[in-house]
Amino acid sequence: MIRVLYFAWVRERIGRPSETVETAAATVAGLIAELSAREDRYAAAFADLRALRVATDQQLSSFDAPLAGVREVAFFPPMTGG
Repeated sequence: MIRVLYFAWVRERIGRPSETVETAAATVAGLIAELSAREDRYAAAFADLRALRVATDQQLSSFDAPLAGVREVAFFPPMTGG
């Protein structure tokens, strides 16, 4: 089981801040594919991966990062400074 967190507009599109999912995915990209296949709201949230960042266990990661041993995945828009 992996806890998945959604922030900012990702949370708004999916309609929830977090959930716990059972996944067979080996990578973050695989998890995104599984989630996107669930419902249109997930597909909309993950439609443009260039507009998303991901963290695994609170470390900035890539979409090809492995999920083995990961307990938490977070999706959020890119952060800007100012």
